[in-house]
Amino acid sequence: MLKPIAFITSILLILVIFLRVPQENVGLSGFATKSDLLGSPSSAERTLNILTGLGILIYFSIAIQLNLAS
Repeated sequence: MLKPIAFITSILLILVIFLRVPQENVGLSGFATKSDLLGSPSSAERTLNILTGLGILIYFSIAIQLNLAS
């Protein structure tokens, strides 16, 4: 049961890390200002920081549980 959750978490972490706002005005910051989908670039960066941290904690806790079970 934990293996599919770990797989989904790792895929979501990869996607969130790829969506990180670069320091230049390209990538997600340009997309966010054009579409207003993610709000301001600083708000989108804060949200992605929270999602990344939460995803890493979930991933580590699942990995530890899987290693202890085997």
